[in-house]
Amino acid sequence: MPRDPATDPTLDPDAGAVLARMNAPGAPRFETLTPEAARAIYAEARRASMAPPLPVAECRDLTVPGPRGPVAARLYRPEGADGAGLVYFHGGGWVLGTLDSHDGLCRRLARAAGVTVISVDYGLAPEAPFPAGLDDCVAALWAVRDGAAGFGLDPARLAVGGDSAGGNLAVAACLVLRDAAKVLPACQLLLYPAVDLTMGQPSQDEFAEGHFLTRGFQSWCHRHYLSAGGTAEDWRLSPLGAGSLAGLPPAIVLTASHDPLRDEGEAFAQRLAAEGIPTTLWRVPGQIHGFLPMDRPMRVVPAVVATLGRHLRAALLPS
Repeated sequence: MPRDPATDPTLDPDAGAVLARMNAPGAPRFETLTPEAARAIYAEARRASMAPPLPVAECRDLTVPGPRGPVAARLYRPEGADGAGLVYFHGGGWVLGTLDSHDGLCRRLARAAGVTVISVDYGLAPEAPFPAGLDDCVAALWAVRDGAAGFGLDPARLAVGGDSAGGNLAVAACLVLRDAAKVLPACQLLLYPAVDLTMGQPSQDEFAEGHFLTRGFQSWCHRHYLSAGGTAEDWRLSPLGAGSLAGLPPAIVLTASHDPLRDEGEAFAQRLAAEGIPTTLWRVPGQIHGFLPMDRPMRVVPAVVATLGRHLRAALLPS
């Protein structure tokens, strides 16, 4: 049965307050907007929901080579960084999101884990439809690994990660590299990842409306991302349906209890574990999709990221 966030006692109060603003009469619904208009609203919402930026020892913009030309990226190096790194792909449904929209989360992850984070500004749909964004991510991940010394990184201690659509891209990139017999990252950090575009999991119905990532919003994202072709059954789009997950890196998978993507993320973690991949699965109670960059209204974020940082740090300890 669909949940009503206005009367749900299991919803975190901070998340409930955010949803009340999102669901207020007259509030825009992304699926009714053009990508340009949606991006402007999303960017403003991110600016309003991010706390002042945490300091890091080094923050600089750069580019990495991609199949369609240079791909913009941003490096965050915390105090005491020792060569461990994370290549990060931001969320936003393959249509929204920028380096700036996830700047606060990348800073917080870098500090919590003590690792250098390189955030990748892959191409967005519909201007860069599938598989262009994935191709950018594969190229960027390999470029960072191949040129690790130039970034002050140890290639053997490099993780890949992302939230939502970015988690999808992280997993798909690992599958592409595995099938190409390339050396894989040491760990996957998957934050409420989108791994089943068929939208067939029970949590899709439970949280279909009123919980930010509505069914209509997801369909809008999928339509733009697949505007040049592709089907939800393609494993590059729905890694949960891949024939085999064997050989993928160990994974840290975070899900949110009140998220339509909850069940697919947890099913993916369970498949990884069943196929022999060391996997840590953590469901955050009372939380909604996309909560991690919202560290101004969501008081739980610092503690959640601190725990993620400890897990990531442990996964990237020197051998």
